[in-house]
Amino acid sequence: MISGKNYIGNQLFAKGDKVFTTFNPLLNKNNDWNITEATPEEVAKAASLAASAFKEYSKFSGKKKASFLRAIAEEIENLGDNLLEVYCAESGLPQGRANGERGRTLGQLRAFANHLEDGSWVEATIDTAQPDRQPIPKVDLRKMNVALGPVVVFGASNFPLAFSTAGGDAAAALAAGCPVIVKSHPMHAATGEMVASAIVKAAEKTGMPNGVFSNLNSNGNDAGQQLVLNENIKAVGFTGSLKGGRALYNLAATRKEPIPVFAEMGSVNPVVLLPKALENRAESIAKTYAGSITLGAGQFCTNPGLIIGLKSEGLTNFTNSLASDIKEVTPSCMLHPNIANAYYKNKETALNQNGVAVLADITENVPSNFAAQAVITVSGAAFLKNPTLHHEVFGPFSLVVQCEHKAELEEVIANLEGQLTGTIISDDNELENYKTVVNELQNKVGRIIFNGVPTGVEVCPSMLHGGPYPASTDSRFTAVGVDSIKRFVRPFSFQDWPNNLLPEELKNENPLGILRTVNGVKTDKEI
Repeated sequence: MISGKNYIGNQLFAKGDKVFTTFNPLLNKNNDWNITEATPEEVAKAASLAASAFKEYSKFSGKKKASFLRAIAEEIENLGDNLLEVYCAESGLPQGRANGERGRTLGQLRAFANHLEDGSWVEATIDTAQPDRQPIPKVDLRKMNVALGPVVVFGASNFPLAFSTAGGDAAAALAAGCPVIVKSHPMHAATGEMVASAIVKAAEKTGMPNGVFSNLNSNGNDAGQQLVLNENIKAVGFTGSLKGGRALYNLAATRKEPIPVFAEMGSVNPVVLLPKALENRAESIAKTYAGSITLGAGQFCTNPGLIIGLKSEGLTNFTNSLASDIKEVTPSCMLHPNIANAYYKNKETALNQNGVAVLADITENVPSNFAAQAVITVSGAAFLKNPTLHHEVFGPFSLVVQCEHKAELEEVIANLEGQLTGTIISDDNELENYKTVVNELQNKVGRIIFNGVPTGVEVCPSMLHGGPYPASTDSRFTAVGVDSIKRFVRPFSFQDWPNNLLPEELKNENPLGILRTVNGVKTDKEI
C-alpha cells in the first residue's frame, strides 16, 4: 500500500502541509496517490540519522554489507507485479520495460554484493617498514579505500528503478559503506516509496543501523537544496539534465566544506559514418539507427542525437533510408507532459535554425504526451557556426551533419562538448585511414563503440558510463558497474599502526584472503 509519506530512517513521516500527485502520461491524468513533501525538519532529521548510522555502518564488513544488498534485492522481488503496475502508471512505459529495469536493478545490487565479498575493491596496499634502511629508516605504511560519509542520491526521471531509489548510485554508495538519503523523483514518487519500503525491510532484517537509508519527497527544489547544503552530507549522486546537475554542482561548491557532486548529464552521443560502410550497407545501418533513435521514445542518455558523415552517394542513401524507416516507427509515450513539452520546444528550435533541412518529421496528430520523431540534416560548415545545433534534444530526434571532407569531419568532432559515447561505423579496415578521427572522438567521450549503437548500457566491471564535461562532472568515474563504488570512497593510510588494531583488509595475516599489493607485488598471501 502506498502512503505518500517520507521514510526518515525506518519510520514513515508526513508532517508537512504540501501535497502533490504523480501523473500517468499514457492515460493523461493524475494518479490517485497523494504524496507529502518532506519538511525542513524531516530533511535535517534524515541527515542527522545518516551521520549517526555512518559511524557504525562504515565499519561493517564487506560480507555484512553484501547480505544487506542481497536482502534489498529479495525484498524488491517480494513486491511482485504491483511494483511494475505502479511503475507503468507513473512513467507511461510498457510493462516489459518495467520488468527489464527491475531485473537490471536486482542485478546491480547482487553484483555489488559479490564485489564486496571479493574484497579487493578496497585496493589494499602495504609497504612494510625497513628500520635499518640508511640514511633514513622506512616506516610501515598501509593504505585502503574508506567510505566518504552520508550520500544524497537524486532519482532519475527516465529510470524509475535502475537509476533511482535502489538504483546504481544508491547501490554503489551503500556498498562503499555510506548511508544513503534518496531525494525521490516527483514523477515516480509512489514507485520510489515502494522500493524504499523494501530497503527499510532489508535493513531491519540484516541488522543495519537506523538511518542507513531514508527516502524524501519534494515536488520542487527545496528538499534537494537543503540536503546538499546539510553539513552531514559528504557527496551527491545525480542523473539528469545539464541544468539540474550543474545547479547541484554549483550549490555544493558554496558550502563551507565543498563536497563532490557526481552528476551524469546531457549527451548527443555522436555517430561517425565512414564512407565504405555507407557504400556497402547504408540501408541496413539506417534501419538499425531508426530503431535506436526512437527506442523508449528517445529518452535514454545514450540516444544517438548526432550523426556525422562525408557527403557521398552512400550518405544520401543513408539519409533517404533513415527518413523512410523512422516514419514507419509508431510514436511512443514520453515520461511526463513536461518532458514532452520540452521535447517539442527543443525540436522546433532545431528545425528553425538556418541551413537545416528536414529529412523526416511526423506531423500528423499523435496522442497527448507522445513524441513525434524527427530527423534533420545540415552541412558541416553550418553546424560549426551554430552552437544551438550542438545541444541535446531529449527525445526521438537526431541531426545528420554532412561534411565536405575529412578535415571538416575532424573539425566538427573537435568542436563537440564532452559526451557519454561516440560510435564509429566502418567497413573494410578503413579505420587505418581515419586514425585522427578516432583520436579526436576518443578525446570527447567516455566510451567508444565500433559498428554498433550507443543505446544499451551493459552493467559490468568494464563499462564506463560517464565522460568529459558536460557528459559528467568528473570523467574519471563511471555511474554504471561495480567500479562506480569508487566515487564514494577516499584513500586512507595507516602509518606504523599496531597489527591487531588495523582493519582486517590490512592485517599481516590477511584474514579476508583478498588480493593486496605488498611491497609492489600483488598477492593474497599473508605477510
